[in-house]
Amino acid sequence: MFAYWLLFLVPAYLALSRLRPIPQIALSVRRDRWPNEWRGMFFIFVFMIGLRHEVGADWYTYILQLEYWVQNPFHNIFNRDFSYSLLEWIGVNIAGGIYFVNLICAVFFTWGVFSFCLEQPRPSLALVVAVPVFIIIAAMGYTRQGVAIAIAMRGFLALGQSNSLRFLFYIALAATFHESSLILVPLVVLVNKQKRIFTLLLIGLALLIMSFWLLGDRFAIWSSYYFGTRMESTGALMRVVLNAVPAALFLVFRKRFQLSPGQRTFWTWMAWGALLLVVAVKILPSSTVVDRVALYWIPLQMFVLSRLPNALGRRDGKNALWVCGVVAYSAAILFVWLFFGVHSEYWLPYQFYPWVWLWQ
Repeated sequence: MFAYWLLFLVPAYLALSRLRPIPQIALSVRRDRWPNEWRGMFFIFVFMIGLRHEVGADWYTYILQLEYWVQNPFHNIFNRDFSYSLLEWIGVNIAGGIYFVNLICAVFFTWGVFSFCLEQPRPSLALVVAVPVFIIIAAMGYTRQGVAIAIAMRGFLALGQSNSLRFLFYIALAATFHESSLILVPLVVLVNKQKRIFTLLLIGLALLIMSFWLLGDRFAIWSSYYFGTRMESTGALMRVVLNAVPAALFLVFRKRFQLSPGQRTFWTWMAWGALLLVVAVKILPSSTVVDRVALYWIPLQMFVLSRLPNALGRRDGKNALWVCGVVAYSAAILFVWLFFGVHSEYWLPYQFYPWVWLWQ
């Protein structure tokens, strides 16, 4: 359990010790050069996520998927999520096994999350918000989808800057790890107010190509699997509500957030989507579907809550009380999940593979 609190306390310390937000003009410098402390945190997060051992509810499911490639030829990777399948094929046939797969995925995941955080005025606070649900539960539990979401977050930044083509590129890359990220493609139409006809044609072509390329005949299988069996996810409503809270705060105080027009439009649609998912989890036959879709809205928590101190307090001020409130809120989520979560037992105790290997 200490390992999870370590992941939380390191960015929490930075968030509380450096209270003044970064000016917008200085954020562009961080895109090219990360601060030294973030480089150090990068390796900590990569190794703890990538070299975990028997951590996560789906650990043995991923082991079974890995063993699938023992008897299957290389060209079959193009029949599945081929970026992830490629890593599995290398891991099982060349070296590294599940630890190689998880480590490379952890690099992609941490790169996407850190890049997103460093675009926020309070990057450490954004990382604090991410740790309980996104990093510990999603990245260590749903490896493929965690990577897909982290890559999609780069697309969110691009779409906030009205760069539709770059957004589609990142979503296509994310879909090679988990095809469900294709549900984000229609955001291009909602965000782009100009050249709507061109955008509609672009979105239609992109959806058509990526759907045939990545989905094939598996859509019917998914429909039967998720809807036909009425699959339910314990805690789905709570995880959806965690997205809805910052969504509601953003919509109420939207004018107080310092955003570009593109960012305001994009995150407004994301906020309405988060509220819609609360309704969906109650009326759709399978809460599992809504639960998995809601994972793509976790960046909304990071974006809104890290900017909330500036929105509710003094603009560009330290706003220490509001920062402490966000840190305490995130700590409470982690505490409740670790001690009372239905499936937290699959994460406890945290085991680090090199340490386990040394004592085998």
